[in-house]
Amino acid sequence: MIIYIHGFGGSGQGNKAKILREIFENQSFIAPSLSYNPTLAIETLKEMISFAQKYEKVYLIGSSLGGYYTTYLADLFDIKAVLLNPSVNPTKTLSKFIDSAKNFYDDSYYEWNTHHIDLLKRYEVKDLKYELYMLLTQTGDELLPYKEGVERFKNSKKIIIQGGNHGFENIEDQIEDIKEFFDMV
Repeated sequence: MIIYIHGFGGSGQGNKAKILREIFENQSFIAPSLSYNPTLAIETLKEMISFAQKYEKVYLIGSSLGGYYTTYLADLFDIKAVLLNPSVNPTKTLSKFIDSAKNFYDDSYYEWNTHHIDLLKRYEVKDLKYELYMLLTQTGDELLPYKEGVERFKNSKKIIIQGGNHGFENIEDQIEDIKEFFDMV
């Protein structure tokens, strides 16, 4: 099973989720819409992974803040993960959204506060198991400095694509690399 973990303000109905759902239509694939509360999101994902592992091998794909969560979960469950333009320092990058954040699915707003920032600290992985991760990053990411991801995952498999954006343009071009990393070929 492949579990796609969306980013901050995203949903399981976002563009990347839809593309990946179509591409992996012949595999077990799920893209849940997660709570903006970090603890609720992580607990939901832990429950899903624990259940799914009883029946099949689980892989993770995480984008942006979802990449941060994915790093924590891959380490916790010792499973392979692909990180798309991951957030490596969300306590810093998401501080600018304190007071109000936008849900990109329905354009609603929700409260994002310092308590949520503090919750993120619980999920930082200090000593990475580099072999679990493949970093896919685009140098044109306008929201997160791609070099932070390159440095953080310096000993992991990496594909650095010139240009692009935070939404990770043309994810479909990387599917064979993802399948190979997941040993699905």
